[in-house]
Amino acid sequence: MVAIDRECSARDWLGFERVMSPEIDRAVLTTVHPESYVASIEQVCASGGGYLDLDTVVSRDSFEAALHAAGGAVRLVDLLLDRATPYAFSAHRPPGHHASRTRAMGFCLFNSVALAARYALDARGLERVLILDWDVHHGNGTNDIFHDTDRVLFVSIHQSPLYPGTGPARDVGSRQGRGFTVNLPVRPGADDRVFCSLVELVAVPLARAFAPQLVLISAGYDAHREDPLGQCEVTEEGYAAMTRSMRRVCRTLEAPLGCVLEGGYSLGGLARSVAATLAALQEPLPVAEPVACDDGAPRLVGEARERLSEWWPELAV
Repeated sequence: MVAIDRECSARDWLGFERVMSPEIDRAVLTTVHPESYVASIEQVCASGGGYLDLDTVVSRDSFEAALHAAGGAVRLVDLLLDRATPYAFSAHRPPGHHASRTRAMGFCLFNSVALAARYALDARGLERVLILDWDVHHGNGTNDIFHDTDRVLFVSIHQSPLYPGTGPARDVGSRQGRGFTVNLPVRPGADDRVFCSLVELVAVPLARAFAPQLVLISAGYDAHREDPLGQCEVTEEGYAAMTRSMRRVCRTLEAPLGCVLEGGYSLGGLARSVAATLAALQEPLPVAEPVACDDGAPRLVGEARERLSEWWPELAV
């Protein structure tokens, strides 16, 4: 967070107003995570911290930090739906998208983006929310939380194989939610062209068909070419282009757009990519941008559109 603050402060936060995030209300937190789970995390932290799993270590202050991260995502929803701003970014750690209802993993304690979506549906009365997750790791927690609903369209672009080993293309949701879970795994080495093609040619048409009333981006930056935990080759320019694609469709749909910070472990790559995302949310929006595909992107796009056309005929190849 220090690296992000330093980079964005040097650019006057790209014109964004900074607001403090409250702790999430316990009643909102338990709409996704059972009270017994919340209490268990609180107890471990109060006792001084420790390992929740091999990757997830907490300290005495981790519980409070996670409450503020989740509270920031919920505050973001209120700001967007109250029309205080059409775009917002919740910049907090720890990340959240690996956290399931009852399990902390992958550095994540509470699933902030899932809590934001659930709050928008239950407390703010929305009917449809789209979540785009471009973190290099599959957002398995978000995937599972909304697996059986048609009120949340979850789209994930992630490297495979990679932790946590979930998110195959064949996972399309269950029961009423079949077709509303969209997994777009990419191979190591995937670059701006691959990620931007999948956003512009799969996620954007899905958004048009689904017509969400709110769009949330699980904005992880560990697909950056400098990141030590992934093997993709995305640049800050790629993140800006993906942001513009989603901003463009949100403008057409008259849907507000909010980003919730997830992973990103190269301090320089993370900070520059967050700044590029903020700039893309604020700068004049081009009417359209060409999508440059490499040799693999057309195949990935075609396969995804063909697979999804069973539920989304608008995507038929």
